[in-house]
Amino acid sequence: MDKFRMMFQFLQSNQESFMSGICGIMALASAQMYSAVEFSCPCMPEYNYTYGIGQLIIPPIWFFLIGFVLNNNVSVLTEEWKRPTGRRSKDPTILRYMFCSITQRSLIAPAVWVSVTLMDGKSFLCAFSIDLDIAKFGNDSLLTGLSEIEKLRLLARIPCKDLFKHEEVRVAASRYIKCISQACGWIFLLMMTFTAFLIRAIRPCFTQAAFLKTKYWSHYIDIERKMFDDTCKEHAKSFAKVCIQQYFENISGEMRSFHHHRSSKDDNDNEDEDKRSDEEKLLGIRAQDDMNKVLWNWHTSKPALALRKDQLDGEANGRLNGEANGAANGCVKGQTRDVEKREWAVYYSKV
Repeated sequence: MDKFRMMFQFLQSNQESFMSGICGIMALASAQMYSAVEFSCPCMPEYNYTYGIGQLIIPPIWFFLIGFVLNNNVSVLTEEWKRPTGRRSKDPTILRYMFCSITQRSLIAPAVWVSVTLMDGKSFLCAFSIDLDIAKFGNDSLLTGLSEIEKLRLLARIPCKDLFKHEEVRVAASRYIKCISQACGWIFLLMMTFTAFLIRAIRPCFTQAAFLKTKYWSHYIDIERKMFDDTCKEHAKSFAKVCIQQYFENISGEMRSFHHHRSSKDDNDNEDEDKRSDEEKLLGIRAQDDMNKVLWNWHTSKPALALRKDQLDGEANGRLNGEANGAANGCVKGQTRDVEKREWAVYYSKV
């Protein structure tokens, strides 16, 4: 169990590597699923095209949605998009960066499925067999004396070995359509690779400061959400522990006194330390209404991204102001004094 816990913590701390691994697994799963699923063309002119194109399009859409579902940043993106502005403004560039990052990972498995399907050529053959010109294969006698409906039915049976009698024509037509399908597959792979190359090559041509800023604050939003959830879990655990302890202390005084008689001094010290630590984790929030207010305020009015080092009390504030004023007066008189610096970290988004 410890090994699994350590592995889970590692995956949580390295979300980028984890999501890349998930995308790779989905890509392999898409290729394996295509080889495992039996392709059965209906060999009917009314359904061949629908079945062939559906086999090419519907599974990639499913893989794309699964990629969104498995990505934890989708909830972060939605929460950041729908939250009230409050004291923290929303940056559209950060939302676009997060959406593009999620979309890029989710497109890997669909691209693999489309590539494998086009390279195999079965769906292409099923969808476009009724559009073949038999005259290209040197045998026009098959369609002589047949009505238009009978011609379509005959051409629709080309993908099925047991329904089409003329083996030579079937093999020639299958190879012809599969060659076209593989050509489309290579073109698709070339387009995907060229698009990825352009994205990689063109990105440095733009302002790197804006890109680094959006990347930094997108990571910040994700980390802030995780830390807030962890803090809420710690508070809920401490709140439940203190609530249960108070319940048993109020209801069962005799059991408490009996427990104190049987426990040693060290155990009492440990319990006092645990209780103090739980009290500290409550952070002064000891009522349900107060916690609900905290959660509501966090959603409606998140704190601004401007951190400063405040003074603990009014006296320290006055002392520091006095020192600053004295230093300023000393500089006017030609004297130099060390002035305590105040650290500020302010974020203004103007992308």
